[in-house]
Amino acid sequence: MGKNILVTGGAGYIGSHTVLQLLLGGFNVVVVDNLDNSSEIAIKRVTELAGESGKNLVFHEVDLRDKVALEKIFSSSSFDAVIHFAGLKAVGESVQKPLLYYNNNLIGTINLLEVMGAHGCKKLVFSSSATVYGWPKEVPCTEEFPLCATNPYGRTKLFIEEICRDIYRSDSEWKIILLRYFNPVGAHPSGYIGEDPRGIPNNLMPFVQQVAVGRRPALTVYGNDYSTKDGTGVRDYIHVVDLSDGHIAAVQKLDDPSIGCEVYNLGTGKGTSVLEMVAAFEKASGKKLPLVMAARRPGDAEIVYASTDKAARALNWTAKYGIDEMCRDQWNWASKNPWGYGSPDTNN
Repeated sequence: MGKNILVTGGAGYIGSHTVLQLLLGGFNVVVVDNLDNSSEIAIKRVTELAGESGKNLVFHEVDLRDKVALEKIFSSSSFDAVIHFAGLKAVGESVQKPLLYYNNNLIGTINLLEVMGAHGCKKLVFSSSATVYGWPKEVPCTEEFPLCATNPYGRTKLFIEEICRDIYRSDSEWKIILLRYFNPVGAHPSGYIGEDPRGIPNNLMPFVQQVAVGRRPALTVYGNDYSTKDGTGVRDYIHVVDLSDGHIAAVQKLDDPSIGCEVYNLGTGKGTSVLEMVAAFEKASGKKLPLVMAARRPGDAEIVYASTDKAARALNWTAKYGIDEMCRDQWNWASKNPWGYGSPDTNN
């Protein structure tokens, strides 16, 4: 019998790719998602991509703030572990609507943890973020760096990490792995699932992809006067399939008796500049992208990339794909799905 895993936010970008890898790995998966920033089409496509294993996927459209609905799900099946992705994630929006972010991300998570505890399911993999490092003074970022979030979205990730550490201190039966991801990009090699943000994208690659398919006129590059090789900011981009495999390694690690509440970075350990990423995407797509150079965004760090030694050692996981594969798969998804899971009239 495969293990039963509950995945919150499983219809989202990273969630859907992870659900697919779980199904292919022989797990049974129950997805809970309120479809606030995701699409049920992603779940249908994951089911198709999983082939025979697609029958091991169950989907519930539920908001984690609806504790009664959550209780029902936990009462009707028993879970070996939970992977918790669900949450709002746009930095700019979090600055404008902090209460929305605290309400959704924190209350949803507290409900989830209370219901998990009540049903004796005390194994959790949490989707944290490199934003908890704030603007690190040096690179690479190790898991021991001081923590400091610089916007409400980042603070929700940091607060949830602290809640997890406190829960473990209060009850050592809990086993919790906090995964701090760097910059997830790319798509499943089939081009059948990928990233489909609502509204104006917050991250580089969905923006690049929308310019490449003609949905936006030009790519704005914020800051070309940093002291980096080409003046643009440097980040650690990681292929979403590598990231998904990192979650499976983490779920397996929860069986290790020595796990308490542990943190691992998931990145490639290499920095890539904005212009290098654009050049790799142009090569993959055969398209020239119009660029507009703009001032630095307040609060953007110059160079951020991960130290990945701890994950390699403890989870036996390392990223396999480089930026060429990331861009190839991103373009494959974008060219087959120029409007994501929607159509021109649903995406104005």
